[in-house]
Amino acid sequence: MKNSYNAAREVFAGWGVDTEAAISALATIPISMHCWQGDDVVGFEKKSGTSGGGIQATGNHPGRARNPDELRADLEFAYSKIPGKHRLNLHAFYLDTDERPDRDAIEYRHYAPWVDWAKEQGLGLDFNPTFFAHAKADDNLTLSHPDAGIRAFWIEHGQRTREIAARIGEALGSPAVNNIWVPDGYKDNPVDRMAARRRLEASLDTMLAEKHDKAHMLDAVESKLFGIGVEACTVGSHEFYMGYAIKRKTLLCLDMGHFHPTENIADKLSSVALSVDELLLHVSRPMRWDSDHVILQDDSILQMAQELVFGGLLARTHIGLDFFDATISRTAAWVIGTRNMQKALLRALLLPQEKLKRVEENLDWTSRLLLTEEARDLPFAAVWEEFCARNGVPTGLGLIADLDTYQASVAGRI
Repeated sequence: MKNSYNAAREVFAGWGVDTEAAISALATIPISMHCWQGDDVVGFEKKSGTSGGGIQATGNHPGRARNPDELRADLEFAYSKIPGKHRLNLHAFYLDTDERPDRDAIEYRHYAPWVDWAKEQGLGLDFNPTFFAHAKADDNLTLSHPDAGIRAFWIEHGQRTREIAARIGEALGSPAVNNIWVPDGYKDNPVDRMAARRRLEASLDTMLAEKHDKAHMLDAVESKLFGIGVEACTVGSHEFYMGYAIKRKTLLCLDMGHFHPTENIADKLSSVALSVDELLLHVSRPMRWDSDHVILQDDSILQMAQELVFGGLLARTHIGLDFFDATISRTAAWVIGTRNMQKALLRALLLPQEKLKRVEENLDWTSRLLLTEEARDLPFAAVWEEFCARNGVPTGLGLIADLDTYQASVAGRI
């Protein structure tokens, strides 16, 4: 393997690329892995409502985590197969407590076991309010609901998640991104979109009124195109949240599944980065709109990673994952998806960036096309294997064997 890497290093050097610099840069990029892949977005509270907002995991593959301990065990295994140090994205309904507080009564202590575990594992934590799977969300309206009492319930929930996220960030010494997504919308054509959006804006303003130290917590807002049951209108559209993020100085979350399938998220990054200080990415693969498949090294991921690297956006972008597939091993899904995100970033870091930018600036489209296509044949895999070896994680057949063995050990869960 070392001989393969040394040969690859010489090839890249001929293109003006330093593989050691690329490996070092990749080691500094944390990926926030999402807890909800491990249990099919079920959570650990007694359900009193439907999922809503188009959220649905299909399949019933053996091995779903049924409690926090099983979920943490699965996560530990997954992280052990992923090179580098990363984060966990935790939804509010994954509390770990014998109590059964409603969403407007959750407190930091209900998540303290997650913080203790994250400290032990050397992980950062991010957080999300859970505005779905609750009786008060069954109308697919929460912060924009016409009923002031329902709005107040969800505002309180959001305020508490911000407080919890700030406590988490302080405890771990790393700011927790608290991402706000609501399922609000209408199945059929509404007659007063403005009223709903004014209610959503006012609710968000109230929810975000208290200031928290950005060293501990960062607010993000996330849009959606539409979902099951809200096909005619999503109150929190991309335009709504882009304007809100600019006005209120929050992070803007771009979820790859929350746009039309022909839209290119990579193209949006440089546009919104001119107006928003920091970005949050939710990376998934929308095969048929928001279907949230495990990400591949396809063009959409490779282009997005290249835009982050070439646009100098890595320091301003928080990368999180958001897919949930219950037709395959859940731990394998985490490992495959996270490693593919890293592979895409590594490929971007290994491209002859300055050379490509120079020929484009000189309007030399022929050289740009030639360089881009010939670069596809560079020995990226050898550099990836070296990166994994330095981090003590397997590749190829060794990885496959480890994933199969672990899946067999959890297949008996019912």
